Amino acid sequence: MKEDNQSSTLEFILLGVTGQQVQEDFFFIFFLFIYPITLTGNLLIILAIRSDIRLHNPMYFFLANLSFVDILFSSVTIPKMLANHVLHSKSISFGGCLTQMYFMIALGNTDSYILAAMAYDRAVAISRPLHYTTIMSPQTCVLLVVGSWVVGNANALPHTLLTASLSFCGNKEVANFYCDITPLLKLSCSDIHFNVKMMYLGVGIFSVPLLCIIISYVRVFSTVLWVPSTKGMLKAFSTCGSHLTVVSLYYGTVMGMYFRPLTSYSLKDAIMTVMYMAVTPMLNPFIYSLRNRDMKAALRILFSKRISS
Repeated sequence: MKEDNQSSTLEFILLGVTGQQVQEDFFFIFFLFIYPITLTGNLLIILAIRSDIRLHNPMYFFLANLSFVDILFSSVTIPKMLANHVLHSKSISFGGCLTQMYFMIALGNTDSYILAAMAYDRAVAISRPLHYTTIMSPQTCVLLVVGSWVVGNANALPHTLLTASLSFCGNKEVANFYCDITPLLKLSCSDIHFNVKMMYLGVGIFSVPLLCIIISYVRVFSTVLWVPSTKGMLKAFSTCGSHLTVVSLYYGTVMGMYFRPLTSYSLKDAIMTVMYMAVTPMLNPFIYSLRNRDMKAALRILFSKRISS
């Protein structure tokens, strides 16, 4: 009963990105600028893929789902951060904190597995082009996306339930601008050994799609090396360049954040979370569209339809 009462009244204080007011004002303007760009860019990708029949293939099906996840991923934290800044409040309820944490873990994992599905799609397209339509059937593509969502939510649920069972009896200041599992565990006055073990297990599950991506690109590169023409080699690499850029940005920051001991986490690490939580979802539409002629053509058609209507 005591824990129920604590859960219903407990509030955390989100310290922000740096904890310094002048710098927080800068990040408020920064988020206020990039959030609409993130929403607009990813929404345009989805609409362009949906409206152009030439883009109704596995690669763009995965890209549309990645854009949808990125919209949700940014929306879990940025609006709350902007609202708190405007209202001069840093508080978040216990339930709101757990909700943020759940969706950040679930969507982050879903994002990574969709990136792995995209790498697998490119590997099949380059290494087995004659069997591509058979292997990457519509049913397979839907199954890969649904599986990404299932694994993402299955990984988030135990962490959320375990965190909900902890007691917080001292400092309530979360060293970030949203509720993340690492700063919350550092605030608990309960025994967190099992939680930490589960967290590292979750990191292991999160690493599975990265391993799949590496294996897929080993297959891609080994196939491309046998391509006799330089033109064919460049064409094969160009289809993978955008995806590799996104994977490097995403996993580079995530690994720097979570692939290390819990005790080394501090407020300055919140700056690193800005990269994979806000910047990468904003950049994805530009990375995938600027070097893609089909996507640029679809966007031009989409804009011309909107203007004419």
